[in-house]
Amino acid sequence: MSKLSLDKILQSQGFGTRKYCRELIEDGEVSIAGETVRGYKQALETEGLRFHIFDEDWEYRAHVYIALNKPANFECSRKPSHHPGVLTLLPEQFSWRDVQPVGRLDHDTTGMLLMSDDGPFIHAQSSPKRHIPKVYQASTAEAVTPELVNTLLAGVQLHDEPAPLAAQTCRALDTHRIEIILEQGKYHQVKRMLAAAGNHCAALQRTAIGKLTLESLQLQEGEWCYLTPEQLALLVPTA
Repeated sequence: MSKLSLDKILQSQGFGTRKYCRELIEDGEVSIAGETVRGYKQALETEGLRFHIFDEDWEYRAHVYIALNKPANFECSRKPSHHPGVLTLLPEQFSWRDVQPVGRLDHDTTGMLLMSDDGPFIHAQSSPKRHIPKVYQASTAEAVTPELVNTLLAGVQLHDEPAPLAAQTCRALDTHRIEIILEQGKYHQVKRMLAAAGNHCAALQRTAIGKLTLESLQLQEGEWCYLTPEQLALLVPTA
């Protein structure tokens, strides 16, 4: 259990500078349990705290853990160069509290993207030492053959890798689509592996991380949700 002054609470939740948050409170923009609160020094218990600001209800969260169904043509960068950044798909408060993508998806790759402001969580989820499987569905330019699937399972040599990279599992979904599961998380890995195997990736979607599936989240492209403790547990690799 911990208590913080209301201005510190708003600042920690991404509503702006401490000074700006004090002004919001003094101007009567914040209410708790239906009552307007104007004293920014008031210390409040953060556990389970809910407050109303800018015509929206918010719950205090020490950290946020988010899943986004990323559309195409968005960059996983805080400083995008050619396309809008994925942070533009989230409320502005998340930028203020330094939420960032966990790893990256190419601008033209769609599907599940994790985002958080918890540094240790981001590091753990991004580390190749964790061996967290990630599931992708790829549309291919040329037909999917048994030879292609077998080659990806056996491993292909990429020019900047010391050893061949192999899919954990790989199966044909139809004549021009495969599902491939990888653990390594190398740069452009699915696309490069398909090219090395003699095919070409026409479209790519990440459908699961660990045991957390995009289907279970029921998010349309561009939609996001907070992850529950039960959903976060599905991201932990099991022996």
